Amino acid sequence: MIATGFQVSVLSKVGGRERNEDACGYWSSADSPLACYVLADGAGGHGGGDVASQIAVQTVLDQYARNPLASPSHVLGLLGKANAAIIESQSSRRELADMRSTIVLLEIDSERQCAYWGHVGDSRLYCFRNGKMALRTKDHSLLQDMLDAGLARSDASASMTDRNVLTGSLGGEDCYFPTTLDQPYSINDGNVFLMCSDGFWSSLDDHEMESSLRQSSSPESWLNLMERSFAHQIRPGSDNYSAIAIWFNDENERTRLLAACRD
Repeated sequence: MIATGFQVSVLSKVGGRERNEDACGYWSSADSPLACYVLADGAGGHGGGDVASQIAVQTVLDQYARNPLASPSHVLGLLGKANAAIIESQSSRRELADMRSTIVLLEIDSERQCAYWGHVGDSRLYCFRNGKMALRTKDHSLLQDMLDAGLARSDASASMTDRNVLTGSLGGEDCYFPTTLDQPYSINDGNVFLMCSDGFWSSLDDHEMESSLRQSSSPESWLNLMERSFAHQIRPGSDNYSAIAIWFNDENERTRLLAACRD
C-alpha cells in the first residue's frame, strides 16, 4: 500500500536536571511533499550543551526551508552545516569552547514514498513496520564499539559507567563521523519512525516500544504511553529525554493493529 499521509508528535522534557540540553523540531509544508525532522542532544557544560543542540536543530531547519530536498547528499550536507555552525559559535564565548551535540536527521518525500536519514552520536532513529521494529541506527559510542567487539553484552549495558561516552559528535572535525543512508528507504502504510535522545531510548527496551505502539491510536498517545512506562525511574540528575514520532498509515490499518493487540 502506498503511504497516504502522516501524523507527527514531539516530546521533550528536562527529566531530573535543571536545564534541557535536548532540542528537536521539524519542517513541513502543505504545499510540498517534502519534510525534515531533526533531534539533537547537547553536551559541554556551563550552558554549552543546550546552545549546541539548539544551533544544530535551527541550522538544519533554516537550511532545509531554503532548499527542501530528500537525498543522501542533502542529508550529509545538512549534517556538515550543523557541525560547522557549532564550531563557528565555539569561539564566541569561552564557556562554549567545548560544546558538542549529537544529531539525528530524517528527510521524507511522501510523493516518491521514500526516506533518507543520517546521524552523529547516540541519538537514534527507529523504523517500525506493522507494529514491529524493522531497524534502528547504530550509535557512535564506546559502548557500541564494545558490543561490536564482543567485549560487552547488551543485557548488561545499562549498568556500564561509560555507556554514554561518545566516539562521534558535532562540534569538531576530530569527532565528526556521520553515518547516512545511501539508498532510499521505501515508505508504506504502517511505517512508523521514532527519533529520540539517549535519555529516552535507554529507559525502554524494544519490546516496550512495540507493545506501546500496538496499544496506541496516535503518535502523541504512543509517546505518552512510553513516557509513563519509565516515569517512575526519573530522579534528580536523570537525563533529559526527547522524541519525535512520525506515523505513515491509514485508519483501517491502525484499527486492524489495535484489534489484533486486544485479541
